[in-house]
Amino acid sequence: MQQYLDLVRDVLENGAPSEGGFRADRTGVGTYSVFGRQLRFSLSDGFPLLTTKKLHLRSIIHELLWFLQGSTNTTYLKEHGVRIWDEWADEDGELGPIYGKLWRRWEGPDGTVDQISNLIQRLKSDPYSRRHLVVAFNPADQPKVAPQGCHSLMQFYVQGDRLSLQLYQRSADLMLGVPFNIASYALFLMMVGQVVGLTPHEFVHTFGDV
Repeated sequence: MQQYLDLVRDVLENGAPSEGGFRADRTGVGTYSVFGRQLRFSLSDGFPLLTTKKLHLRSIIHELLWFLQGSTNTTYLKEHGVRIWDEWADEDGELGPIYGKLWRRWEGPDGTVDQISNLIQRLKSDPYSRRHLVVAFNPADQPKVAPQGCHSLMQFYVQGDRLSLQLYQRSADLMLGVPFNIASYALFLMMVGQVVGLTPHEFVHTFGDV
């Protein structure tokens, strides 16, 4: 994971707007950030799990399964000892139209769209399509969502019997969230590959503000 450590160094060296200063943000804390970076992980080299910090693998797995259920309530997570979404949930555990809803029940003019089912079907029927997209940022929903969606867009790509995934993340917490995100989307690539009968090849992680 040297490329992750190189990105951390890049942010530390180039991310401050001025000496000793911070970039202003909505939290009021301030950040160091850079714009437009990319990491690439070949799954043939092994699973990209960061080893320079402790990661709660159970949370990574159950959060992904929770997204795939289409859930927007933290009940399932709590049942499996996962607390990472608690601070944003209301008293009933509701989070609003977050990733699970957008993945599985995107609201359109003629009803809801199950983007995951559509993705699987298209990968099987038209593998070389350029429309293997899953979108997780709906501007109309953002006032209702806390936190607002950070990993905004996925695109899958087939080459022969190999399947790759690129994630565009508009905003990235490099120290806390990104190691989690890398593992989660690499796992998702492996799951989709198994379902459609393709070999997981490369996970490409593209960042906006990181």
